[in-house]
Amino acid sequence: MAELEKSKNEASSERLLEINNLSKSFDGRKVLEDISLTVEKGEVISIIGPSGSGKTTLLRCATFLETMDDGELSYCGKKVVTSRNGKAVYPSKAEMKEAKSKFSLVFQNFNLFPHFNVLKNVSDAAVSVMKRNKEEVLEESRQILKKVGLEEKLKAYPCELSGGQQQRVAIARALVMNPEILYFDEPTSALDPEITAGILRIMKELAEEKMTMVIVTHEIDFARAVSDRVIFMDGGYIIEQGAPKDVIDNPSNERTKTFLRKLSSL
Repeated sequence: MAELEKSKNEASSERLLEINNLSKSFDGRKVLEDISLTVEKGEVISIIGPSGSGKTTLLRCATFLETMDDGELSYCGKKVVTSRNGKAVYPSKAEMKEAKSKFSLVFQNFNLFPHFNVLKNVSDAAVSVMKRNKEEVLEESRQILKKVGLEEKLKAYPCELSGGQQQRVAIARALVMNPEILYFDEPTSALDPEITAGILRIMKELAEEKMTMVIVTHEIDFARAVSDRVIFMDGGYIIEQGAPKDVIDNPSNERTKTFLRKLSSL
């Protein structure tokens, strides 16, 4: 029994992402400064903060959509980005491809292919990029689309779907890639409140299934309910992080308190 408990604890503490001393500037303006964070297997982390605080840029650096100026980044214990003489150094294309296989990203504006139907939008990357068996991917795609309530929309095109349905397609597409980490960048910001509730319900179910997620969000009640850890960012820095009961309900930093007060007064 002791050995079983030990193996469970080791599995639960598997580190999927580690970022050290990340910095990023645009046109000489610092957007991220000395950012360090870790993500453990099964963790749900919500990143909150005012507009312009660097939340989305952090996600884009973690997913290689932006290049870091300096810092280190590792996926699943393997260093991908190293720091040399104050500058981030990226690896070969093959190593980058391996690192990219560890995560999926759900964008706030869906990013679906308008000329692909729902089933092809969900399955295409797994077949063409990951080179997985097409029939296997199609079957898995159908099952995931059923899970998100879109089994009747397999042949529909994005222009025929509501915003909420498009976002569910985007989530299904991310899941079929079998990622270690699922990133969300403000997934409900373009949706009305009623549709938002449906998307948050799907994300809550994923959290209950122990899907590792990093979520940039302005949905504070949702962050409180599902997160193992909440990170508050402002001015390109991580100002405060910890359990939701600490960061959201009892913040220690004045900037966090001010941000949450402004939100509650809206």
